[in-house]
Amino acid sequence: MTALPQTPARPAQRVKPRDAASLVLLRHGNDGPEVLMGRRHSRHAFIPDAFVFPGGKLDAEDRRIRTATNRTAPDAGQQALEAAAIRETFEETGLLLGTGGDIGQAASGTWQVFQQRGLVPDTRPLSLLARAITPAESPIRFHARFFVAENAPVEGTLAGSGELLDLDWYPLARALALPVIDVTEFVLQEVIRRSSAGSLQGPVAFWRYRRGTPVLTYED
Repeated sequence: MTALPQTPARPAQRVKPRDAASLVLLRHGNDGPEVLMGRRHSRHAFIPDAFVFPGGKLDAEDRRIRTATNRTAPDAGQQALEAAAIRETFEETGLLLGTGGDIGQAASGTWQVFQQRGLVPDTRPLSLLARAITPAESPIRFHARFFVAENAPVEGTLAGSGELLDLDWYPLARALALPVIDVTEFVLQEVIRRSSAGSLQGPVAFWRYRRGTPVLTYED
């Protein structure tokens, strides 16, 4: 396990964190719960060679498309982040979480695939598990939200774009032994703790750094 990258000296102007979202997909395996993870390519500037959950930064179009949700008054910000997590997961793993519906105005990029298939991203199985903010000293920063979904009805064959290598469903104990950064380890530990308690639901875990030291609190 390694910490997020930091620079030795604090930059003159701190980098503003970019909104990002990841999807922690769980399924029942022969040896208990398994989680979908992949290894970032060595050429990536941000945490190369580390195992991560599929995910990435929020795109502008994620804010415009329609989703399927259980909430009667959905929060637009969270809805966009959920859509981003589903889009990134499809791009990086080939697994699609969608349901029939109209995505809205003419889409581009990955959302065109949903539109052509008459699908909208299905956010109903998702719940917000945690969020984390990259250290202020880091030259690349994200405010990441981690959504969890257990036995979600994903479609497709596990075969991503090449952005994530060694894609597979890993038993939780084995996932902890993979080369992961501290934030990923924290999310895995949170999943294990809640799974042992019988429910993934609960307060949102918030991980951030104060003078280089991780701080963990919980939010309602």
